[in-house]
Amino acid sequence: MRRPIIAGNWKMYKTIADALELANGLKRELYAIEGVDIVIAPGFTLLDEISDVIAGSNINLGAQNAHWEAEGAFTGEASVAQLKELDVKYIIIGHSERRQFFGETNEGVNKRIKAVLSGGLIPIMCVGENLSQREKGNTFSVVQDHLRGGLEGIEKEEAKDIIFAYEPVWAIGTGKTATPAEAQEVHGFIRKKLAEIYDNDTAQSMRIQYGGSVKPDNIEDLIKQEDIDGALVGGASLKVDSFSEIVKKSVG
Repeated sequence: MRRPIIAGNWKMYKTIADALELANGLKRELYAIEGVDIVIAPGFTLLDEISDVIAGSNINLGAQNAHWEAEGAFTGEASVAQLKELDVKYIIIGHSERRQFFGETNEGVNKRIKAVLSGGLIPIMCVGENLSQREKGNTFSVVQDHLRGGLEGIEKEEAKDIIFAYEPVWAIGTGKTATPAEAQEVHGFIRKKLAEIYDNDTAQSMRIQYGGSVKPDNIEDLIKQEDIDGALVGGASLKVDSFSEIVKKSVG
């Protein structure tokens, strides 16, 4: 059985003081929770402080991006080694906002995924369609393109630990959510494609999160779906009560 994973993407929110308050609150609320992997992904400027706060707890540290090169003249980027030094364990790669606002491509996602895996960390690889693509009936072709492009040249033994996150871009920050059936349909498609790229056993072991306006009042119906193994949470991860409730409800 696949272990659920709930990850909070803090995006470009929180000062250090606010972040410390949030992290300490989550520690208090979630210290006894078992049976689920818990991840929080603060902005780069917060990682050092938050790493210290959650050290030794059941909360893992994530980052929101990483460059594919080990070092170099890449202003504004952070390498896997720099993030690993801060005890980062998970790195979000190819988030829809990175694709939309910063021009990230499948090729760049692929290189970042390879760098994260080579560094011994776990990538959370995001795939998903925008509203226009969905309305044109291109959901599956877009998701397949993201999967095949992002996984190009990555062998099965490397790929088995990748976390996938399906993001219906039209549902991010809009308050709209894919119905559990709609989300399951795409998650099932992703698992089928992973079986084609690798094999069925590998695909069945891989975890696929749903990310699109996840809230305490919809996580239970989402997590019950056969191929939904957790959530990549945006806005609801910025408050202790809402994120804690999502985590708790993900394990019943």
